[in-house]
Amino acid sequence: MSATDRTEIKKLGEFGLIDQISEKFVNKNSNTVKGIGDDAAVIDMGTHYQLVSTDMLVEGIHFDLSYFPLHHLGYKSVAVNVSDIAAMNGIAEQITVSLALSNRFSLEAVHAFYEGVKAACEAYNVDLVGGDTTASKSGLVISVTAIGKVEKGKVAYRSGAKLNDIICVTGDLGAAYMGLQVLEREKQVFLENPDMQPQLDKYTYIVGRQLKPEARMDLIHELLDLNIVPTSMIDISDGLASELHHIATQSGVGLNIHEDKLPFATAMQEAALEFKLDPNTAILNGGEDYELLFTISQDDFEKVKKHPDIHFIGYINENSNGLNLVTNNGNPIPLKAQGWNHFGEN
Repeated sequence: MSATDRTEIKKLGEFGLIDQISEKFVNKNSNTVKGIGDDAAVIDMGTHYQLVSTDMLVEGIHFDLSYFPLHHLGYKSVAVNVSDIAAMNGIAEQITVSLALSNRFSLEAVHAFYEGVKAACEAYNVDLVGGDTTASKSGLVISVTAIGKVEKGKVAYRSGAKLNDIICVTGDLGAAYMGLQVLEREKQVFLENPDMQPQLDKYTYIVGRQLKPEARMDLIHELLDLNIVPTSMIDISDGLASELHHIATQSGVGLNIHEDKLPFATAMQEAALEFKLDPNTAILNGGEDYELLFTISQDDFEKVKKHPDIHFIGYINENSNGLNLVTNNGNPIPLKAQGWNHFGEN
């Protein structure tokens, strides 16, 4: 292969790379309902659908052990995979955990990691049923696979949003991103002066959102109890704007969201202003909140209109409308996806 034939992966990005891989494969088994392209694969088990999702976390890319406690990392590794099962409107039941470890990790360090894994398994009622361990030349690599299930009539894909559906999001957004900014700043202070102690007291909420995110299984159980099946759903790992683009693209629709409806915590806003950042940057493009973004039909609105943790941020429109953020003064501006890029500059 000549230099002129080389295509840099960072030019494609994560999802461009996935597209390049997936177009070479055709499902051969009739029980493969959904393969590559959603938060989890969907497999027909006869009485229900099985959901399978895998995520990797790589030291130096997804986490920094200079400020990330190993027990929190174990918990987060499970939570982000359970979140993918939740994003299909499913319930996680089992996980496998695989580790590649360099020789700088002791048995005690591995135990600390698995303390976090165990805590997450208890929190989400999932079983650790296997995995693998191997050596790494440097650093730590974590791969978790989550297995869950969903009733056949209740699976939620990214591709089901319909005209006039209401766009909903759980919780608050942007806190995990601002927590990361605080941790990175304190790391730099420590490197310059190892005698300095981290100043994290007033950042407890946003730092916690970065180090120990929670999968919103509580909302999945509530939606099931209310007999609401979202028309589309995704979890917010790469930023609200990116996830909205995924839903719009796969559903073939446009949408408007409203700036004054975007949910955020006061602690996030205060930190953003301290860092001289627009809070909307953290809300729209920060990522790692692991809240749920979903759409519901107008008929289901009455069931959840008073829910304290579901926020109604906009509506699905015709594809020709495009994707817009309606500002506080009523002006629609194109919504750009500028979230996490695994292979480029962030």
